[in-house]
Amino acid sequence: MTSDREKAVFEAGIKLGALYHQWVGTPISRQSAASVEAAIEKAVILQPFVEEITVKLDRTLMAENRFGYSELSGLMFNVEIVTRVGFSYCRARLAPEKGYPFMSVVECF
Repeated sequence: MTSDREKAVFEAGIKLGALYHQWVGTPISRQSAASVEAAIEKAVILQPFVEEITVKLDRTLMAENRFGYSELSGLMFNVEIVTRVGFSYCRARLAPEKGYPFMSVVECF
């Protein structure tokens, strides 16, 4: 049988993976970044088991193309999520580490 702790970890991973794949490639600019951060947070918080989410996008990586925008890439994400199943919580993150957008469990409680 799967424990609530294991389910909370699984849910955090699923949410971060879905977020990553859903939003990568989205047209973005430094001017629109705040609204995209808010949209991601508002969408993800609606999902089951999500207690908290914070999304920050690295604007320094948003180099405009000739049309005046950039595309959201995995290295721009700095996301922290907290999931809860029963009385078990998982805090996980998606953030760049050595040039790759890693997902990791921060803590379970």
